[in-house]
Amino acid sequence: MAAVDFRDNLLGISWVDSGWVPILNPGNVLDYFSERSNPFYDRTCNNEVVKMQRLTLEHLNQMVGVEYILLHAQEPILYIIRKQQRQSPTQVIPLSDYYIIAGVVYQAPDLGTVISSRVLSAVHGIQSAFDEAMSYCRYHPSKGYWWHFKDHEEREKAKPKSKKKEEPSSLFQRQRVDTLLLDLRSKFPPTFYQPKPGEKPIPVEVKKEPEPPAEGVKQEEREPASKSTAPAPPSKPPPEKRARLQ
Repeated sequence: MAAVDFRDNLLGISWVDSGWVPILNPGNVLDYFSERSNPFYDRTCNNEVVKMQRLTLEHLNQMVGVEYILLHAQEPILYIIRKQQRQSPTQVIPLSDYYIIAGVVYQAPDLGTVISSRVLSAVHGIQSAFDEAMSYCRYHPSKGYWWHFKDHEEREKAKPKSKKKEEPSSLFQRQRVDTLLLDLRSKFPPTFYQPKPGEKPIPVEVKKEPEPPAEGVKQEEREPASKSTAPAPPSKPPPEKRARLQ
Protein backbone atom coordinates (compact mmCIF):
# COMPACT_ATOMS: atom_id res chain seq x y z
CA MET A 1 0.00 0.00 0.00
CA ALA A 2 1.46 3.36 -1.02
CA ALA A 3 2.13 5.90 1.71
CA VAL A 4 0.05 9.05 1.67
CA ASP A 5 2.07 12.27 1.69
CA PHE A 6 0.73 14.86 4.14
CA ARG A 7 1.72 17.58 1.65
CA ASP A 8 -1.24 16.64 -0.54
CA ASN A 9 -3.58 18.45 1.90
CA LEU A 10 -2.01 21.02 4.21
CA LEU A 11 -5.30 22.59 5.35
CA GLY A 12 -5.60 20.30 8.34
CA ILE A 13 -2.15 20.86 9.87
CA SER A 14 -0.23 23.70 11.54
CA TRP A 15 3.38 24.42 12.45
CA VAL A 16 5.08 26.46 15.19
CA ASP A 17 8.58 27.01 16.56
CA SER A 18 8.27 28.32 20.11
CA GLY A 19 11.82 29.69 20.06
CA TRP A 20 10.90 32.30 17.43
CA VAL A 21 7.56 33.41 18.91
CA PRO A 22 8.87 36.07 21.35
CA ILE A 23 11.08 37.76 18.74
CA LEU A 24 8.80 37.72 15.68
CA ASN A 25 8.59 40.98 13.72
CA PRO A 26 8.07 42.01 10.06
CA GLY A 27 11.83 41.92 9.45
CA ASN A 28 12.44 38.28 10.40
CA VAL A 29 9.04 36.66 9.78
CA LEU A 30 10.17 35.35 6.35
CA ASP A 31 13.26 33.80 7.98
CA TYR A 32 10.94 32.15 10.51
CA PHE A 33 8.73 30.87 7.69
CA SER A 34 11.76 29.44 5.81
CA GLU A 35 12.76 27.09 8.64
CA ARG A 36 13.53 23.56 7.43
CA SER A 37 10.93 21.98 9.72
CA ASN A 38 8.13 24.11 8.24
CA PRO A 39 6.02 21.83 5.95
CA PHE A 40 4.51 24.85 4.14
CA TYR A 41 7.86 26.09 2.82
CA ASP A 42 9.08 25.03 -0.65
CA ARG A 43 12.88 24.85 -0.64
CA THR A 44 13.06 25.17 -4.43
CA CYS A 45 11.71 28.72 -4.33
CA ASN A 46 13.58 31.87 -5.29
CA ASN A 47 13.76 32.94 -1.63
CA GLU A 48 16.07 30.03 -0.94
CA VAL A 49 18.34 31.06 -3.88
CA VAL A 50 18.51 34.65 -2.64
CA LYS A 51 19.26 33.43 0.87
CA MET A 52 22.09 31.17 -0.30
CA GLN A 53 23.60 33.98 -2.41
CA ARG A 54 23.17 36.43 0.46
CA LEU A 55 21.21 38.86 -1.66
CA THR A 56 18.41 41.20 -0.64
CA LEU A 57 14.71 40.47 -1.25
CA GLU A 58 14.60 43.19 -3.93
CA HIS A 59 16.32 40.76 -6.31
CA LEU A 60 13.17 38.59 -6.32
CA ASN A 61 11.57 41.05 -8.76
CA GLN A 62 14.26 40.24 -11.33
CA MET A 63 13.75 36.45 -11.08
CA VAL A 64 11.18 34.05 -12.46
CA GLY A 65 9.60 31.24 -10.44
CA VAL A 66 7.99 30.56 -7.05
CA GLU A 67 8.59 33.10 -4.29
CA TYR A 68 7.24 34.10 -0.86
CA ILE A 69 6.43 37.68 0.16
CA LEU A 70 5.06 39.35 3.30
CA LEU A 71 1.58 40.49 2.24
CA HIS A 72 0.26 41.94 5.51
CA ALA A 73 1.56 42.49 9.05
CA GLN A 74 -0.34 43.36 12.20
CA GLU A 75 2.20 43.29 14.99
CA PRO A 76 2.70 41.42 17.16
CA ILE A 77 0.16 38.67 16.50
CA LEU A 78 -0.80 38.46 12.81
CA TYR A 79 1.31 38.05 9.67
CA ILE A 80 0.13 37.01 6.19
CA ILE A 81 2.59 35.47 3.71
CA ARG A 82 1.75 34.82 0.05
CA LYS A 83 3.18 32.17 -2.22
CA GLN A 84 3.15 33.33 -5.85
CA GLN A 85 4.48 32.48 -9.29
CA ARG A 86 6.46 35.34 -10.78
CA GLN A 87 6.48 35.51 -14.56
CA SER A 88 7.92 39.00 -15.02
CA PRO A 89 8.85 41.98 -12.85
CA THR A 90 5.25 43.22 -13.13
CA GLN A 91 3.25 40.01 -13.49
CA VAL A 92 2.64 37.43 -10.74
CA ILE A 93 0.07 34.67 -10.17
CA PRO A 94 -1.01 34.05 -6.53
CA LEU A 95 -0.81 30.38 -5.54
CA SER A 96 -1.71 30.28 -1.84
CA ASP A 97 -1.73 32.36 1.35
CA TYR A 98 -0.48 31.51 4.83
CA TYR A 99 -1.31 33.32 8.05
CA ILE A 100 0.71 33.30 11.24
CA ILE A 101 -1.26 33.86 14.45
CA ALA A 102 0.75 34.04 17.69
CA GLY A 103 3.58 32.17 15.95
CA VAL A 104 1.40 29.31 14.64
CA VAL A 105 1.42 28.91 10.84
CA TYR A 106 -1.75 27.85 8.98
CA GLN A 107 -2.62 27.60 5.31
CA ALA A 108 -5.59 29.72 4.26
CA PRO A 109 -8.18 27.68 2.33
CA ASP A 110 -9.10 28.69 -1.19
CA LEU A 111 -12.65 29.56 -2.26
CA GLY A 112 -13.33 26.14 -3.81
CA THR A 113 -12.28 24.36 -0.61
CA VAL A 114 -14.49 26.64 1.53
CA ILE A 115 -17.55 26.05 -0.67
CA SER A 116 -16.90 22.30 -0.79
CA SER A 117 -16.56 22.15 2.99
CA ARG A 118 -19.78 24.10 3.56
CA VAL A 119 -21.73 21.97 1.08
CA LEU A 120 -20.38 18.79 2.62
CA SER A 121 -21.37 19.96 6.11
CA ALA A 122 -24.87 20.85 4.90
CA VAL A 123 -25.34 17.51 3.14
CA HIS A 124 -24.09 15.65 6.20
CA GLY A 125 -26.57 17.53 8.41
CA ILE A 126 -29.48 16.82 6.05
CA GLN A 127 -28.52 13.14 5.78
CA SER A 128 -28.29 12.86 9.57
CA ALA A 129 -31.73 14.46 9.90
CA PHE A 130 -33.25 11.99 7.41
CA ASP A 131 -31.59 9.04 9.17
CA GLU A 132 -32.92 10.17 12.55
CA ALA A 133 -36.41 10.75 11.12
CA MET A 134 -36.43 7.25 9.58
CA SER A 135 -35.48 5.75 12.95
CA TYR A 136 -38.79 7.04 14.38
CA CYS A 137 -40.91 5.68 11.52
CA ARG A 138 -42.91 2.50 12.21
CA TYR A 139 -45.06 0.34 9.94
CA HIS A 140 -47.54 -2.46 10.52
CA PRO A 141 -49.77 -4.08 7.86
CA SER A 142 -52.91 -3.55 9.94
CA LYS A 143 -52.09 -0.02 11.19
CA GLY A 144 -50.02 1.50 8.41
CA TYR A 145 -47.30 4.09 9.08
CA TRP A 146 -46.90 6.15 12.26
CA TRP A 147 -44.25 8.06 14.21
CA HIS A 148 -42.79 6.65 17.41
CA PHE A 149 -40.66 9.21 19.30
CA LYS A 150 -38.43 8.37 22.25
CA ASP A 151 -39.16 11.58 24.15
CA HIS A 152 -42.87 10.72 23.99
CA GLU A 153 -42.15 7.47 25.85
CA GLU A 154 -40.12 9.36 28.46
CA ARG A 155 -42.94 11.85 28.96
CA GLU A 156 -45.45 9.05 29.35
CA LYS A 157 -43.22 7.38 31.93
CA ALA A 158 -42.69 10.66 33.80
CA LYS A 159 -46.42 11.36 34.04
CA PRO A 160 -48.02 10.04 37.26
CA LYS A 161 -50.40 7.25 36.45
CA SER A 162 -53.91 8.17 37.59
CA LYS A 163 -55.84 5.17 38.89
CA LYS A 164 -59.41 4.90 37.71
CA LYS A 165 -61.93 4.95 40.55
CA GLU A 166 -63.88 1.73 40.52
CA GLU A 167 -67.48 2.07 41.65
CA PRO A 168 -68.27 -0.43 44.43
CA SER A 169 -71.76 -1.05 43.07
CA SER A 170 -74.11 -0.14 40.27
CA LEU A 171 -77.15 2.14 40.47
CA PHE A 172 -79.50 -0.83 40.34
CA GLN A 173 -77.69 -2.55 43.21
CA ARG A 174 -77.77 0.58 45.37
CA GLN A 175 -81.49 1.16 44.79
CA ARG A 176 -82.25 -2.50 45.51
CA VAL A 177 -80.25 -2.45 48.73
CA ASP A 178 -82.02 0.75 49.87
CA THR A 179 -85.39 -0.89 49.28
CA LEU A 180 -84.38 -3.95 51.31
CA LEU A 181 -83.06 -1.80 54.15
CA LEU A 182 -86.30 0.22 54.32
CA ASP A 183 -88.29 -3.00 54.37
CA LEU A 184 -86.19 -4.40 57.21
CA ARG A 185 -86.46 -1.10 59.11
CA SER A 186 -90.23 -1.19 58.90
CA LYS A 187 -90.36 -4.82 60.07
CA PHE A 188 -87.73 -4.47 62.77
CA PRO A 189 -87.69 -0.87 64.04
CA PRO A 190 -84.66 0.18 66.12
CA THR A 191 -85.01 0.05 69.90
CA PHE A 192 -82.26 2.62 70.57
CA TYR A 193 -80.97 5.69 68.77
CA GLN A 194 -77.89 7.88 69.40
CA PRO A 195 -78.46 11.65 68.95
CA LYS A 196 -74.74 12.50 68.52
CA PRO A 197 -71.57 10.42 68.26
CA GLY A 198 -70.23 9.63 71.73
CA GLU A 199 -73.55 10.17 73.56
CA LYS A 200 -75.51 7.51 75.37
CA PRO A 201 -78.13 5.70 73.27
CA ILE A 202 -81.77 6.49 74.13
CA PRO A 203 -84.49 3.81 73.95
CA VAL A 204 -87.16 4.35 71.35
CA GLU A 205 -90.82 4.19 72.37
CA VAL A 206 -92.69 2.06 69.90
CA LYS A 207 -96.40 2.83 69.65
CA LYS A 208 -98.47 -0.26 68.93
CA GLU A 209 -101.63 0.18 66.92
CA PRO A 210 -104.80 -1.15 68.63
CA GLU A 211 -106.00 -4.46 67.23
CA PRO A 212 -109.68 -4.69 66.16
CA PRO A 213 -111.92 -7.00 68.30
CA ALA A 214 -112.17 -10.57 67.18
CA GLU A 215 -116.02 -10.63 67.11
CA GLY A 216 -116.24 -7.66 64.78
CA VAL A 217 -113.75 -9.33 62.45
CA LYS A 218 -115.77 -12.53 62.47
CA GLN A 219 -118.99 -10.68 61.70
CA GLU A 220 -117.36 -8.86 58.82
CA GLU A 221 -116.14 -12.18 57.51
CA ARG A 222 -119.63 -13.75 57.82
CA GLU A 223 -121.47 -10.95 56.04
CA PRO A 224 -119.68 -11.25 52.71
CA ALA A 225 -119.97 -15.02 52.98
CA SER A 226 -123.76 -14.86 53.48
CA LYS A 227 -124.10 -12.39 50.69
CA SER A 228 -122.17 -14.59 48.36
CA THR A 229 -124.22 -17.74 49.25
CA ALA A 230 -127.68 -16.11 48.76
CA PRO A 231 -129.48 -17.66 45.69
CA ALA A 232 -130.14 -15.35 42.81
CA PRO A 233 -133.78 -14.86 41.78
CA PRO A 234 -134.82 -17.12 38.87
CA SER A 235 -134.95 -15.42 35.56
CA LYS A 236 -138.32 -15.57 33.75
CA PRO A 237 -138.31 -17.05 30.24
CA PRO A 238 -139.47 -14.81 27.44
CA PRO A 239 -143.20 -15.03 26.58
CA GLU A 240 -144.11 -17.48 23.88
CA LYS A 241 -145.45 -16.10 20.60
CA ARG A 242 -148.89 -17.36 19.67
CA ALA A 243 -150.01 -17.80 16.08
CA ARG A 244 -152.83 -15.43 14.96
CA LEU A 245 -156.13 -17.01 13.89
CA GLN A 246 -157.43 -15.96 10.55
